[in-house]
Amino acid sequence: MDKIIKACVSILPKPLQNIYYKYEEKWLYLFFGVLTTVVSFASAGLAKFVLEHAGGYSAGDVSNISTVFSWVCAVTFAYITNKLWVFESNAKGLKNILVEGGRFYGGRVFTLAVEWVIMNIGFAKLGINYWVVKIAANVIVLILNYVISKIFVFRKKDGEVGQNG
Repeated sequence: MDKIIKACVSILPKPLQNIYYKYEEKWLYLFFGVLTTVVSFASAGLAKFVLEHAGGYSAGDVSNISTVFSWVCAVTFAYITNKLWVFESNAKGLKNILVEGGRFYGGRVFTLAVEWVIMNIGFAKLGINYWVVKIAANVIVLILNYVISKIFVFRKKDGEVGQNG
């Protein structure tokens, strides 16, 4: 993946390359955040479709189940991409990976609660279009997730520097 990213950046004019490399971590987070959002929306849409066609589910049920299902899919994708390419985690060994993964998923449980509240108020209670609420919720969640990942999950130890940091 690194080679693909570097190849894409190399075709940019030099001033844009400089901007990319100056803010590489943030650009990568944004890129993989967009892909994570695609995973989230696709899995939410799949769950919503299946639940609505299965029948017997209220708007609240559809909102809750599709949100949790999409969360599991998106968070798993995000952990892998954030660990490998965004924050370039050096965690090795089962214990360290479990601690790091636990922090990552723990932070995402918090933002799941934020998304859940937004979806239930916006879609289930106020009747705002599902996708409008989903997009608004995901913008808020994306920002919160970056802050949580940067400060609590993939923080570098004193003196440790990754490729991007």
